[in-house]
Amino acid sequence: MKLEKSSQLVIIPILGYNSSRPKLIDEVSEMATITLSDILDDLRVADQALRKFEQRYWISSADFYELYSQGLLDNGEHREDFSEWAGYYKLKLKREAALEQLSRRRLEHLRSQAGETIELLPEEPVLELA
Repeated sequence: MKLEKSSQLVIIPILGYNSSRPKLIDEVSEMATITLSDILDDLRVADQALRKFEQRYWISSADFYELYSQGLLDNGEHREDFSEWAGYYKLKLKREAALEQLSRRRLEHLRSQAGETIELLPEEPVLELA
C-alpha cells in the first residue's frame, strides 16, 4: 500500500474484488472518493490476508501491530512479511474508520429526511476522503 502524490494527481491503492493486485483510483483534486463496495471489498481482502499471517505466526494482528509499532520484532529475517502484515492491518483500520464515517453520515441524512419512520433503501453511498 503506497500513496503516491504529484502536484495534481492523487493515486490511492484500493484492493479490488476478484483481484490479486490493487486497483488505482485517480483523482484530479486533493479529495478522493470511495464507495461502500470499495470499503467492503478492501476489508474482505485485508481480513483474508490478516488471517493468513495470524495462522502463520500464531498471534492476533492487533497484538502483532502493537509489537511491530514499538520496534520489538525480528532481526530482519521476517521484515517483508511484517511490513505486509502491518500494511494490511493499517488498511483494515482505515477502512473500518471510513465505514463508520460513511454509516454515521448516512444515518444523519436519513434522520434529516425522515418523518415518523426512516426509509432505508439499498443505495450505495460514496464517501469523499481527505
